[in-house]
Amino acid sequence: MGFTSTITETTVFGNKRVAYGTFTNGGSDTGGDIETGLDRVDAIHLVHSGSAVVASAPVVNETFPLASGDVTIVTVADADGFWIAYGA
Repeated sequence: MGFTSTITETTVFGNKRVAYGTFTNGGSDTGGDIETGLDRVDAIHLVHSGSAVVASAPVVNETFPLASGDVTIVTVADADGFWIAYGA
């Protein structure tokens, strides 16, 4: 199984569109592209999920604002988590 991301919900906060969801890595995967559904991404926040401590925090491999809705992230192998993105 490869890296996957899902959109749980989208909404509006003031004048920003917001999308949030989950990401899942396969056994040896170390990140991938989160498809946010936004046209532009101004910021994204990431956090790991699960019952065990993860060695390092997930990071974004992009420069913001991002002129597309896909955000590349890097994680430790087999780490899953949640994301929330803000933009337009």
